[in-house]
Amino acid sequence: MSAEKNQMYFAVDPTAKHDEHVVDYHVDNVDLKFTTDAGVFSKMRIDYGSGVLIKAMKDVAFPEKNILDVGTGYGPLGLFAAKFWPKQTVDMVDVNERGLNLAKANAKSNHINNVNIYSSDCYTQIDDDKKFGLILTNPPIRAGKKVVNEILLGANEHLVNGGVLLVVIQKKQGEPSARKLMANLYGNCEILTRDKGYYILKSTKN
Repeated sequence: MSAEKNQMYFAVDPTAKHDEHVVDYHVDNVDLKFTTDAGVFSKMRIDYGSGVLIKAMKDVAFPEKNILDVGTGYGPLGLFAAKFWPKQTVDMVDVNERGLNLAKANAKSNHINNVNIYSSDCYTQIDDDKKFGLILTNPPIRAGKKVVNEILLGANEHLVNGGVLLVVIQKKQGEPSARKLMANLYGNCEILTRDKGYYILKSTKN
């Protein structure tokens, strides 16, 4: 991997000089604090798209069969999901070790215990027999279309029947092709929300 890519949030071991910040984020009656750092996605604030997905996901119905956050970074999607659904277990995966360490620290500092946080390149380290009622992702666009498509396609193998895939993606960064891919695979793809160019796409496994 080049030195430049080693700085990126999709690197396994980012080499960017540490630069920690604390970010507050509030949705309804849930207020979480996140420690962020250089070398992880959206280090200065909760990414706008993640915020749109957090606000949209809390009203989505899905089978009560655990939750998966693919590409968790320092953990905003997964940790909010864990607070919204405290009786569910949330698996949070990423390849970025710095992000995973932050996610674990953020879970602890926010007193969230119903999470499993571990390294996985997309779904490679997830037990084939483990199924989820809800899969969330703000996919790593800069990692390339192949990785994004792998996340969208691979979700099908890990959802229970009736399980829901929620994706946030900008129109200019591939939303039309992502929506077509999801519609072809799942037989359905609904636009839940549009907000400043960010789309929340929802597919249900039938």
